[in-house]
Formats: sequence, C-alpha cells, structure tokens
Amino acid sequence: GVFSSDEVIRKRLLIDGDGAGDDRRINLLVKSFIKWCNSGSQEEGYSQYQRMLSTLSQCEFSMGKTLLVYDMNLREMENYEKIYKDIENSIAAAHEKISECKKQILQAKRIRKNRQEYDALAKVIQHHPDRHETLKQLEALGKELQHLSHIKENVEDKLELRRKQFHVLLSTIHELQQTLENDEKLSEAEESQETQMETETKQ
Repeated sequence: GVFSSDEVIRKRLLIDGDGAGDDRRINLLVKSFIKWCNSGSQEEGYSQYQRMLSTLSQCEFSMGKTLLVYDMNLREMENYEKIYKDIENSIAAAHEKISECKKQILQAKRIRKNRQEYDALAKVIQHHPDRHETLKQLEALGKELQHLSHIKENVEDKLELRRKQFHVLLSTIHELQQTLENDEKLSEAEESQETQMETETKQ
C-alpha cells in the first residue's frame, strides 16, 4: 500500500530510535559489504573495506552514545525516585508537624481558657478575706456572743430579782392599805362611840 509521509516518518523514528540515522548507516554497511563482495580489483575492495570500517565505527560510536544516554537516563530515574521519596518524606513530616501544631494550638487554647478562669476566680477571691482572717473573726464573734450571753443572764437575774422585789413591795402596799383601812374603820367606830356617849351624857 501507499504510506503517507507521516507514517513513513513515524516508522523511521520507531526503527531509528532517537533519529540519529542508525538505519541509514546499517543500509550503507550492507551496501558496502555487497560491493566489497562484488569488487573486481584489490584496490576497489580495500576502498570498500575502509568504508565498512568507517561505517562500523560510526555505528559503534552511535551505540556507545545510546548506551551512555541510557545509563544517564537510568541514573536520572534513580535520582528522580530518590527526590520523589524525599518529597514524600517531607510531605509526611509536614503533615506530622501540622498535626503537632494543631495539638499545640488546642493545648494553648485550653491553657488560655484555664488562665482566664483562674484570673476570674482570683478576682472573686480577692474580694473575700482569707481563711485565717475569717477564723479570727469567727473566734472574736464567738467571744463576743459568749460575753453577750453572760450579760443576758445577768440582766435576766436582775429582772427576776426586781420582779420578786416588786411583788414583795406590792404585797406590803396591799397589807399597808388594809391596815390603813382597818385603822380608818376603827377610828370611825371610836368617833361614833364617843358621839353616842356625849349624847347620852347630855340627856
């Protein structure tokens, strides 16, 4: 069949490898070998022999260059794999560092929250006396309460005494009143008797 120019170029690249003309050199070498086999004179045969050596040298040089490029590509691939692994390790280390930083941020937030709560509690505590001062105040209040209790007992005793004294006084006043009333009755009786005796004497 008839090949298009693009197909011909594609096939030549597939056969030629990197396009350095190896297929052309091989074709030339085959043609030189055929001419060398069909050469008539020794001089012509020597000339074809030199051409074959030159073509073989070019092929060996091309092959050596290809091998060097292949080795270089292998080393580059190994280098790229190493770089890729280093990048993967760096990414993993970065993820670990990010995770650690997140933990540190959460811890810092908890510490800040606790510190704010502690400050708020400290402000509340500052408005109240300490335990030692409170115990001293309670002890002083207990002593004062005990003293007031003694005063109350003394006042109650005095009130009871005054109540008894007042009761005695009322009883005395009542008896005195009875005595006065009795004396008044006796005086009236005596006066009535004397008046009667005077009337009898006049008659």
